[in-house]
Amino acid sequence: MSKFPEVGAMAPAFILKRDGGGEVKLADFSGRKLVIYFYPKADTPGCTQESIAFNGLKDAFAKADTAILGVSADPVRAQDKFKAKYDLDFPLGSDETHAMLEAYGVWGEKSMYGRKYMGVERATLLIGRDGTVARAWPKVKVPGHADEVLAAAQALA
Repeated sequence: MSKFPEVGAMAPAFILKRDGGGEVKLADFSGRKLVIYFYPKADTPGCTQESIAFNGLKDAFAKADTAILGVSADPVRAQDKFKAKYDLDFPLGSDETHAMLEAYGVWGEKSMYGRKYMGVERATLLIGRDGTVARAWPKVKVPGHADEVLAAAQALA
């Protein structure tokens, strides 16, 4: 597994399947700021709370010329249901192969109730207009996180 990108590093290129069909790729956001938030599983409490928080701030992110992209290992069908259920207004990328998740260092061993398994670590990156990592949040706690990312996006030229 690669390590989580550091501030100043180039964001690894990716092409993912996305909700609604089609693809989403890093190049789609060239010249704009981009928030990529990685979440463990669609329609679970923490992931829902985080996605709703980002969605609630989508107009403020747009005003800061910052796009939002949520990414998990969920299949496109699950992303479609999740997006429709909570009326999310930004793309959700599906990485069932884990290639992008591994490139970004967020796919790894987790543990719950003593059981070890592979999964997505909750993390967020703010990518600058030049494609470099401007801010990194490797261990995200959901409450207040979207507001903190928005403040960073607003402060970034």
